[in-house]
Amino acid sequence: MSFANRVNQMLNDEHAAVIALVQRLELVIARHRRALPAADDPAVAQLLKDLAGAEAEVARHFTFEEQQLFPYLEATGEGDIGAHLTAEHAALLPLWRRLAALARQMSAQGFEGQKWSEFCRLADDLCEPMTAHAQKEDMALLPLLEESMDADTEVRLYQEYAETP
Repeated sequence: MSFANRVNQMLNDEHAAVIALVQRLELVIARHRRALPAADDPAVAQLLKDLAGAEAEVARHFTFEEQQLFPYLEATGEGDIGAHLTAEHAALLPLWRRLAALARQMSAQGFEGQKWSEFCRLADDLCEPMTAHAQKEDMALLPLLEESMDADTEVRLYQEYAETP
């Protein structure tokens, strides 16, 4: 998908990256649901590292939408979508945080049955809703912004987002 609005394109790229990460998570869980992964499995080690790092990116992404984009849409009379997506953020972010914490623990301490079971359960709870959420934003939120956002607002929001750590 391609957008003329740079804010939308940046968000769309982030959606694609998180969907790819979730798909990798689903594959690892499918392969290792019944048995712990090998401690030296490079694919699992990289996944755990990527999940731990994604937590901050997901939080940054959600915060930007909630603080900048949804109020913008509210002002244009399109506030319902922001309220709906904010509710989804509230459900998804705690799952990301707990999954990332477990990923960091397992990276540092190795795999253990109870933690791995919780990790698999959290992955199951996160994967489908996160993918659906990102796709919903691509199909509904971003086109709405594409239609309504003026060039000055786009430049301002793009710079703000790009400069946010």
